Amino acid sequence: MPFNIGYNRRRAVAYANRWAYERNPAYYDFERLGGDCTNFTSQCLYAGAGTMNFTFTFGWYYRSAYDRTPSWTGVEYLYNFLLNNQSVGPYAHIVSQSEAMPGDIVQLGTASGDFYHSPFITSVTPTILVAAHTYDALDRPLASYTYDVARFLHIDGVRVW
Repeated sequence: MPFNIGYNRRRAVAYANRWAYERNPAYYDFERLGGDCTNFTSQCLYAGAGTMNFTFTFGWYYRSAYDRTPSWTGVEYLYNFLLNNQSVGPYAHIVSQSEAMPGDIVQLGTASGDFYHSPFITSVTPTILVAAHTYDALDRPLASYTYDVARFLHIDGVRVW
């Protein structure tokens, strides 16, 4: 049975600060294959979690561009993994914008509920600032994005064996 450890928000935000305008060579850059935003957010999340979930297809891991789960790079897949994960790795729940913290994730979508972008929250003092790839950004105000709806995923913790 897995047990809970803390999520290191400072380490996750430090990773975002370091790699927002560059690409970590340990990870493939998916910018030309639909976007790199969720890949970057997963990297930040991994920096704070320190563990992956190696469950084939439905887990959350990255070994290479060809050996990874859909949740590592896909907006909806990451959302589904974080909200439903009962096993190893990070897990989350939806919060209001006022409850979001540095180290959490915001996903932006259309009025019809199609979510397309996963910026990583770097600050909430009091404006929410984010880091992102594809359209590289660091400490960009969330309010500067054009979107219809936003959902905020608060990282509750990390489970390990």
